[in-house]
Amino acid sequence: MTFTDASTPPGPVEQTVAHSQTEPTVHPEALLARARPSAWVKATRESDRAARACRRIALELLDRMRHDQLVLVDHTLEHAGREPKTTSFGSPQAELAAHLTIHDPRAWTALVSEGSVGLGRGYFEGWWDSDDPTSVVRVIIRNIEPLDDLRNRLDRSTGWAGDRIRRLLPRAGRRRNKEDIASHYDLGNDFFRLFLDETLTYSSAVFPSAEAALAEGSHFKYDRLIAKLGIDDADRVLEIGTGWGGFALRAVDTTGCRVTTTTISSEQLREAKRRVSRSASSERVTLLDRDWRDLAGRFDRVVSIEMIEAVDWRDYDDYFATIERCLEPDGLVAIQAICVPDRRFERAKTTEDFIRRFIFPGGFLPSIGAISRSLGSATKLQIVDTEDLSAHYAETLRRWRERFDERIDDVTALGLDERFCRLWRFYLAYCEAGFLERHCTVNQIVIAGPNWRPQGLSLRPS
Repeated sequence: MTFTDASTPPGPVEQTVAHSQTEPTVHPEALLARARPSAWVKATRESDRAARACRRIALELLDRMRHDQLVLVDHTLEHAGREPKTTSFGSPQAELAAHLTIHDPRAWTALVSEGSVGLGRGYFEGWWDSDDPTSVVRVIIRNIEPLDDLRNRLDRSTGWAGDRIRRLLPRAGRRRNKEDIASHYDLGNDFFRLFLDETLTYSSAVFPSAEAALAEGSHFKYDRLIAKLGIDDADRVLEIGTGWGGFALRAVDTTGCRVTTTTISSEQLREAKRRVSRSASSERVTLLDRDWRDLAGRFDRVVSIEMIEAVDWRDYDDYFATIERCLEPDGLVAIQAICVPDRRFERAKTTEDFIRRFIFPGGFLPSIGAISRSLGSATKLQIVDTEDLSAHYAETLRRWRERFDERIDDVTALGLDERFCRLWRFYLAYCEAGFLERHCTVNQIVIAGPNWRPQGLSLRPS
């Protein structure tokens, strides 16, 4: 369907995208291909001397632990004909304790030479293991804080110079963005169905209570965004980042509004089309296969749920300018974003961590300050509300991980091997730890157009 004027009622979704009943096989190759180390890392990783040196460095750092506890069982000594050694680091009275077993000396080299990339590599290659990798990552996050602070200060003091150079470098275009998105989301709809709830929501739930089911938390999250924006049946809503259609379906079913939603994932688009076509409200949803840069038309509300993480920091001004161009002057915007703290934003620009390397290639986390600065420099839009929901994301990830492990036989039946399963399990645990320790946060941010004014004394929904 040609998208020109948002005031024109959308046609039935069946006319927007042709539907195929055939599910493709799962394709993990694009992600696993990124597991290849550099030539230098590979050479040092295969060196016994390098492994011994990295082991000494790692153990010296662990000896400095004063908080929490890490119990380490080292089987790598068996390579030298010695018995495995168990060592406890930190405080025996610690509230947070983690257990880690090293099976292969390459785990030491990967960790010291690659940081979080090497930590994740070591886990999915089976070089180290733990019955609770989430706690392992939490202990690491807590105990690298002094080093983290030093690196943050250095990057803040020198980042302005590097920015001038980085802004001149080529950035990912539409084709690369589509390839990056495909490497993750086009793993296959059958795969994501195994651990997501029935709403197929792949973003943080917001649980109305600790006992609430995952699907209930997904619906509550959508309803919260809808309420914050005051969406009703007269509104035209633009959603940037369709996912599998969860928000669009919830919005039209509960308010009667019209939603135009876009994604560049072919798998998500195909599944969203199937789900919308079966809905009684299908005529109120328009599905697009369109890059955010190419959006046009005018809308009363704009929603984007955990999509800004796919936008390069150098494109923030253009991204928010596009949103302003598509928003009525008295309209509202809701963005749910995974953010790094402002103190780490400069370093995040130049750091490739486990997630960016293996899970979301091309991804980048904003900070609330970076979003605010870009809005101020490129638009007349203003932030009017922010809400931190990080504890809810940690719980969401915990439940996804449990569901993934419960369905592990179905995962392997899709042709995914143990290496991939360990990669995915560590990804979920790594992110859960990040939110529990506030190493990253998830926030719902409400942004107002220049002509928007509040109605009386109403506040955000409780």
